[in-house]
Amino acid sequence: MSRMTPFSNPLLLGFDSVERTLERLQKSGDGYPPYNIERIHAGAGDDRIQTDAGGGDTVIRITLAVAGFGPGDLDITTEENQLTIRGSQADQKDRDFLYRGIASRQFQRSFLFADGMRILGAELRNGLLSIDLARPKPERVVKKIDIVVAD
Repeated sequence: MSRMTPFSNPLLLGFDSVERTLERLQKSGDGYPPYNIERIHAGAGDDRIQTDAGGGDTVIRITLAVAGFGPGDLDITTEENQLTIRGSQADQKDRDFLYRGIASRQFQRSFLFADGMRILGAELRNGLLSIDLARPKPERVVKKIDIVVAD
């Protein structure tokens, strides 16, 4: 018996990659580190956004709570349309903890982004890692298809 999915409709052509993406997102259920995703408006006062984002672009900011991680403990990479943030802290052997309530756990958090999006940059401030992405304004394309008569 074959599995029926919302994207198996014959009117939805070429959406099989979207289905695989949704399946991959469902499998990543770890909630660490916590994060926010917000839309940044042009008048937000951030110089990085004003200079790097093009006119009409929407800027998306992903902010992760990475308290205790320094720039050397974090790794940000992109592959195809996936942004991956990894964090790992080296165990400090010279410290003698009487109580350890702050875990130094490793993490990996991935985000998928649409075609055409650009990474503007990343900033670590006060234990918050902010990554800005620009989404270009979509162009509306209307194309006339000629009909060939074959008699």
